[in-house]
Amino acid sequence: MTAPVITASPLCADLLAGVHRACFGPAAWSAASIAALFTTGLVFGYALEPGGMVLARAVADEAEILTIGVVPAARRQGLARRLLGLAAAEAGRRGAATLFLEVAADNEPALCLYRAFGFADCAIRRDYYGRGRDALLLKRPLCE
Repeated sequence: MTAPVITASPLCADLLAGVHRACFGPAAWSAASIAALFTTGLVFGYALEPGGMVLARAVADEAEILTIGVVPAARRQGLARRLLGLAAAEAGRRGAATLFLEVAADNEPALCLYRAFGFADCAIRRDYYGRGRDALLLKRPLCE
């Protein structure tokens, strides 16, 4: 059975924050900070049962995944791939030609997913996640 899609909005900030907390622990975003993202009109996202979410922003011809996560108990079921697809499609509808994201260089499961989805390395941010923990900036064209 396919998980129902919930279109993210400030009204579901508590739900999104709960998923974020389950994925990222102490580094998670609060419901207030998630709700505040929507004030610009540039942020969009989705949630999937049983526990996945993505938030992204589109500006001009570029879009960026701000955060994506699937709760541990729901991983390896295709939710993250589906969330990426939803975000990429919406970014394209909003006029973005390229989708960017950052990921910890040592996060092999995420890197495998992103590369399989067509993302390629474009830059590195040294010590972005703390001393010795670099971030990779990845990009994927939305139109070919």
